[in-house]
Amino acid sequence: MAQTEIDPLALDRQLCFALAATSRSVIGLYRDLLEPMGLTHPQYLVMLALWEHDPRSVRDIARELRLDSATLSPLLKRLEASGYVRRARSTTDERQLEVSLTTAGRALRDRARSVPTTVADRLGWPLERLERLKDELTDLLAVVDAA
Repeated sequence: MAQTEIDPLALDRQLCFALAATSRSVIGLYRDLLEPMGLTHPQYLVMLALWEHDPRSVRDIARELRLDSATLSPLLKRLEASGYVRRARSTTDERQLEVSLTTAGRALRDRARSVPTTVADRLGWPLERLERLKDELTDLLAVVDAA
């Protein structure tokens, strides 16, 4: 019986494909939940960062979300136009642009509170399993950063 060779270039063996396809599909689940709040998924990530620490510099948000300023700036402008954030020069360092939540932006946190559990419910995995997966992906990201 001849042994079949495993093709290292088979699409279903590619980590990059599995990550990209999964990312698109999971973000699609978020999209349905965020749309009624007037948020895109990238805007939601900005809001998560601000709900953790408010105010924050644009540079700090970009670093944490791994976005360049050309990507982050339009997100912030749209969030500001929606009334969720305010951008202003830092009072301690004029070179820094600071982003802070408005009253509406802080109130949005309550509406968003159910998003993570609803996504977990739709995926049908227990939160513990999703937490382990997130930890594995975080570890992988650290390895990529170190490479």
